[in-house]
Amino acid sequence: MPTFDDREKGFENKFAHDKELEFKVEVRRNKMLGEWAAGLMGIAAKDVAAYVASVVESDFKEPGDEDVFVKVWADLKAKKAKVTEAELRKKMTDLLTAARTQVMKE
Repeated sequence: MPTFDDREKGFENKFAHDKELEFKVEVRRNKMLGEWAAGLMGIAAKDVAAYVASVVESDFKEPGDEDVFVKVWADLKAKKAKVTEAELRKKMTDLLTAARTQVMKE
């Protein structure tokens, strides 16, 4: 019969595993978002990887998604891309769902 310590360790392991999966999902979403935004802005193929990396890196500034949104939205506005704030937020939500599906299948 498992002891309380065994159960506690099990919960800690599950928590750590869930956080790792959440991190992977967010990174995947940010990569897909960067690729999508790069396409809207007409970024040259040779420069897409660097832009995607900058989007991924922007997520480490603050907890949550707002730092990513602010970065991508500013970039889209600077390039006069035809997208609204609502469309960008919806795209982020849709890509999060897609990323979660992809990561869970791996």
